Amino acid sequence: MLKTKKGFLLRRLGDEYMAVAIGEASRHFNGMIRLNETGAFYWKELEKGSSEDELTAKTLERFEGVDEATARQDVRAFLDSVQVALEDAAPND
Repeated sequence: MLKTKKGFLLRRLGDEYMAVAIGEASRHFNGMIRLNETGAFYWKELEKGSSEDELTAKTLERFEGVDEATARQDVRAFLDSVQVALEDAAPND
């Protein structure tokens, strides 16, 4: 199960989304993570707790014409890009 760390907030600024660290989280990360609409969708799923497989399945549901390999690759790229804001996953997650 993957989940965003406490202290990271998603905010919409115009057409973009930003994940910002506040409080204790800002001691370890001083910056913003810029997200597009899809990234914000993934972020909201991670706030609830989600697995990489669940994000892939939701990608396939949401975007017509995307094959599973592409969806999985896109989800993995997103997770890599926001790794600093994710709680440490338990083994085998």
